[in-house]
This record gives sequence, structure tokens and C-alpha cells, in this order.
Amino acid sequence: MHKQPEVTERTKSAFISVFCELYKEKPIEKITVQEITNRSGYNRSTFYQHFTDIYDLLDYVERDVLAYAQDMPLPNIAAGQLDDVLIHRIALLFEEKSDYLGALLGDYGSVRFIDKIKANMMVNVTEAATYLTGNALLPYIREFAVSAAISMFRYWYRNNKDISSEELVSLIRALFTDGVLVQLQRVALQAGDCSGETLS
Repeated sequence: MHKQPEVTERTKSAFISVFCELYKEKPIEKITVQEITNRSGYNRSTFYQHFTDIYDLLDYVERDVLAYAQDMPLPNIAAGQLDDVLIHRIALLFEEKSDYLGALLGDYGSVRFIDKIKANMMVNVTEAATYLTGNALLPYIREFAVSAAISMFRYWYRNNKDISSEELVSLIRALFTDGVLVQLQRVALQAGDCSGETLS
């Protein structure tokens, strides 16, 4: 007799949830199937009905995030809207997949996965921006924009979301639009720490 699909999905989700908790705490080499089954309340044979090993589970989580990023719909992007679309996509990804990303982008996450996310986010965005050409500088601009935005969301998540998501998105947009020095001056003025001299 086959288990109900919702029961199977709930079991798999329990394994994934425990794995993500552990992956935030230690490197994958130190995570065991026994530890996952003990914490989730299932036995080892049940784990192996869903995953072949820990690395298969990690691969499943990574593929889930990448598939979600790939499938996010894109509007037609006009000149001047590229930063808004990029920030919106990254914000949505972090909102919908925060549990997975908290582990994958944590202290023990893989640089390889970060590179996959960056590539995934930018390929679709720049393909939709038909006004962009094959200029040699374009890959550098893409790398800077995506790396900066992802790093800020990652820092925000690791900092226990100490500001609202709206504040974070607004700050990233302002940094893209006005630059770092302008934002430093604004922060200094707001804090009352500016002595009237401008940053140079």
C-alpha cells in the first residue's frame, strides 16, 4: 500500500528542514544521516526512501532553489529598470526560499552554489533586457550588481533581519542608483555625525 503523497512530502520536508538547520551549524562532512533521522523522528530506512545520502539531499535543496529562480517570470525590461527587476528577483527568492538559502549561503555553504545563483539570476535578466549588447564590460557590471545584492541579502539574513525587507531593498536600490559615497553621506547626516565636511 502506497503512502499518501502529502505524507511522503511531509516526511521529505522534515528531513530537509533538519538538514538545513544542521548545515547552518557545521560543514556538510560532519552531518550524518543518523543525526538527521534522530532529529526528525524518522528511521534511516525512511530517509533512504527519499535520498541516497547527505549529498543527494544537498543537491535536492540546491536544485529546488535554482529551479525557483529560473521559473520566476520576467517582465519586458526597459532601460533604467534593470536594477529594479534584479533587486525584486533576489528579494523574492530570499523571501520564498529563506530557510534553504539560510543554510546554502551560511558559513558552511558552497561558493560553487553562490556562483550558480548569480549566473542563474543574471542570465534571465539580461536576456530579457533586449537593449543590452555584447559589450565587453557587461559581464563585469552583471557580476558587480548581482554579487553586491546577494551579499547584502546574505548579510541581512545572517544578521537576523535586523532591518525590514523594505528598508533593505530601498538601500540596495539607492546604492545602485546613487553610489556608495552618497549613501554614506546620507547616513552620516541622519546620524548627526557629519561635521559639515563631505566625504571624498
